[in-house]
Amino acid sequence: MELITLLAAGALAGTMAGLLGIGGGTIIVPVVALVLESQGVSKDVIIKVAVGTSLATIMVTAISSVYTHHRKGAVDWQLFKVLTPWILAGTVVGTILVDIMSGDILYIAFIVFLYLAATRLAIGNIRGTRDLPGLPGMATVGTINGVVSAMMGIGGGVINVPFFTYCSVPIKRAIATAAAIGLPLATVSAIGFVITGLNESGLPKASLGYVNLPIFASVVSASFVFAPLGAKLAHALPERALNVFFSIFLYVMASSMVWSLLRVPS
Repeated sequence: MELITLLAAGALAGTMAGLLGIGGGTIIVPVVALVLESQGVSKDVIIKVAVGTSLATIMVTAISSVYTHHRKGAVDWQLFKVLTPWILAGTVVGTILVDIMSGDILYIAFIVFLYLAATRLAIGNIRGTRDLPGLPGMATVGTINGVVSAMMGIGGGVINVPFFTYCSVPIKRAIATAAAIGLPLATVSAIGFVITGLNESGLPKASLGYVNLPIFASVVSASFVFAPLGAKLAHALPERALNVFFSIFLYVMASSMVWSLLRVPS
C-alpha cells in the first residue's frame, strides 16, 4: 500500500511540476512524512527526511520537465542566469538551518507553508505591469527563495511563478523558467541534505543522510515519467481550473498533517 501511495504521489508531483512550475515538493513532502509516520520513524527526523528526499526527487523530475519546456522555446535563459546564483546561495543557508532546527518546528512551518501555497494558488497569479527589478531586487528575491525552498523541500516555483507574472513575464514562460531554476536549486539542496544528515541518528533504513533511497526510487520512477506530460499540458489546459484543483489538494494535505500532528505524540 505504501508503494502504491508513493508511486501515485510521484506521478502527481511530476505532472504538477511540469504543469504549474511549482515543483513536486508540495505533494511529496506531506505524503512522505505521513508514510514515515506510519513506519514509526521519530518525528524529529521525519520532516527532515521528507524534505531531503523530496529535493532529491525534484532534481530528477526537473530534467525531464525542463527538456520539454526548452523544446517549446518557453524558458527565459537570461532570467535563469540572473536569478539562479542568488537562489543557490540561499539554498546553502536553508539546508544548514534545517539541520539545526527542531523537527517539530520545521513540521509546523511546513504545514503553514502548505496553507499559504494553497491560498496563493486559489487566488491565482497576479499579472502586473512592472518590469523585473534590478540586481539588488533580484538578489533579495533569489536568496529568500533559496532559503525557503531548501527548508520546505520545493523547487521554488511557488515563489518564482507569481513573482515572474507580477513582473509582466507571460505565464507559460514564467512556469517554464521556474521549472528550469528548480533543477540546480534541487541539486544543490539535495547534496546539502545528504551531507548534513550523515551523522544523524534515528534515520529510517537505507537512508543517505536525509535522503531515503527506497522512497526516492519509488517516487522518482513515477515522477520522471509524468513530468513531460505536465509540461505539455501546461501549454494546453486553462490555468485557473488547474490552480483551483491543486489548491484544494494542498488544503487537504495540510489538514492531514495537522491531524497527524495532533494525533501522534512528539
